[in-house]
Amino acid sequence: MRYASVMQLFPGCAAEYRQRHDAIWPELVALLQRYGIGDYHIWLEDDSGRLFASFEAPADLDTAGLKQEAVMQRWWAMMADIMQTLPDSNEPWAGALQPMFYLA
Repeated sequence: MRYASVMQLFPGCAAEYRQRHDAIWPELVALLQRYGIGDYHIWLEDDSGRLFASFEAPADLDTAGLKQEAVMQRWWAMMADIMQTLPDSNEPWAGALQPMFYLA
C-alpha cells in the first residue's frame, strides 16, 4: 500500500532538512525497513516549504508502534527545530493525502 502525507518546514530550513536526511541514521533506516516501509520519497515545494512524502508499506502498518520506537522519537526530536510539529510533541505534523489519480 502507498501512504502519502504533507508536512511543513520552517522558512529557510530546506538546506538543513536535506543535510540531515543525507546523513540519515542507519538505525532509523533499519527501523523503517523492519516495519516494512520502503520506496520512501520526500519532495519539497520551494516557495511554500511544504514537503510531500510517500512510501510503500503493509496495509496493516503499525503506526502506533513505530511512533513509540526510541529511534523514531530521537529523530523527531532532532528535526523539531526545523519543521512544524504536533502540539506538545516532537512528532512532525503530517496531513494525510488521499489518492486521486494513478497512471501506471
